[in-house]
Amino acid sequence: MSESIRIRVLGSGDEDVLSAVAEDVFDRPILAEQAVRFLGDRRHILVVALANELVVGMVSAVEYFYPDKPPALWINEVGVAPTHQRQGTGRRVLAGALDEGKRRGCHEAWVGTETDNVPARCLYEDGGATVDLERFVSYEWSLLGADD
Repeated sequence: MSESIRIRVLGSGDEDVLSAVAEDVFDRPILAEQAVRFLGDRRHILVVALANELVVGMVSAVEYFYPDKPPALWINEVGVAPTHQRQGTGRRVLAGALDEGKRRGCHEAWVGTETDNVPARCLYEDGGATVDLERFVSYEWSLLGADD
């Protein structure tokens, strides 16, 4: 693809950037109120890849704190439009999120994914992450219902 991709860390007031998002970057359509809330919270990080003004990739992450350890960066999800996959877009937005975590003083970053999610595992391992072979069990609570 010959177009130029820009990587940008969004913050409060950048909600308009999310008005043009390629298909399959996010799981669902952007909810304006949630975007304002997310970008207005200093702990939340959203790094996007822009092709012209179209969001074609993203990483959402959270800078979080412990009472007994230095801050860490939890990478929540990575999304890249099918039209921009396998072109380095995922690596670039992931690197942008890691750089933002470093800038904020996070001492480590971590992400989890399904064992059969080969594209995600390749992205993380190619990006320098080490595989944690400890067993991990995930639990989930539905607090308000799936569609609330």
